[in-house]
Amino acid sequence: MANDNYRFNPETLSYDKVEINFKERMKRTAYFLGSSFIFALVISFLTTKLFQTDKELELIKKNEKLKNQFVLMNKDMKQMSEILKDVQYRDNNIYRVIFEADPIPSKLQEVNFDDVNKFAELSEAEDEKLTETTSAKINTLFKQLYIQSKSYDEVLDMALNKEKMLTCIPSIQPISNKDLKRAASGWGMRVDPIYKIPKFHYGMDFSAPIGTEIFSTGNGVVRKVIKSKVGYGLHILVDHGYGYETLYAHMSKFNVKQGQKVHRGDVIGFVGSTGKSTGPHLHYEVHKNKRAVNPQNFYFQDLTAEEYEKMIEYSSNMGQSFD
Repeated sequence: MANDNYRFNPETLSYDKVEINFKERMKRTAYFLGSSFIFALVISFLTTKLFQTDKELELIKKNEKLKNQFVLMNKDMKQMSEILKDVQYRDNNIYRVIFEADPIPSKLQEVNFDDVNKFAELSEAEDEKLTETTSAKINTLFKQLYIQSKSYDEVLDMALNKEKMLTCIPSIQPISNKDLKRAASGWGMRVDPIYKIPKFHYGMDFSAPIGTEIFSTGNGVVRKVIKSKVGYGLHILVDHGYGYETLYAHMSKFNVKQGQKVHRGDVIGFVGSTGKSTGPHLHYEVHKNKRAVNPQNFYFQDLTAEEYEKMIEYSSNMGQSFD
């Protein structure tokens, strides 16, 4: 009786019982359930936004802590990068200069590894840009540290072999010349003795009697023994390693063979006047990495400071070379 519905009839002035069919009942039930579901969603949304659970609060704190850690990591990596730049500068401009080694190419230091990003999983984090930036910096530092460690392995090897390197660097005069007035012509622009025109002289001429002994200026291997009637005439090229080579020209006779090992001070030949030469002398050159360099910078083992200054003076004043 309580669940029955009635409707007032104005004609009979009485209440008539309303009969509800099955379809109407299902419609009302669906309306009630839908309204209840929407109301529940609204309540749930408001509860989520206005009220946070302990677990959610804990996750928020952890997230903020991680962000702060990323900020600190980036500051640390910036400091590490500055320190690494200083180490790279010292390596290229101090250590490698001491051992006369080529610096590490800057392009090699800037090239990124092709490895898969070791921190790719971090890209799923909430702050994707922050994690990707930090990941890229870490990979760059890892690459630079790897290259630098390889460089120091090379520097260490050079340090262990420094004594051997010093014995190979050409560091004495090729002719015993205590008088020093016999130094004919040095490095630089000189008048060609035959063509009488200014020409750059890529070595140093030592005037001496025919048959005067010529010494190897450092340890090495005789790379070439050449007989020629023009140019350098009879001449020898010694490979000292470490990028150094020396040339001895216009000889009268050889005292070594191609491929022979020589030591500093060994007699490798004798002064002559073969090839393009206007008088008995030795034309001597020093090459570093296939380029001629001034020989007068390498006589630091057999000349005193005063003798060295005299040698520079005499060789600089001579306006004409012997070849």
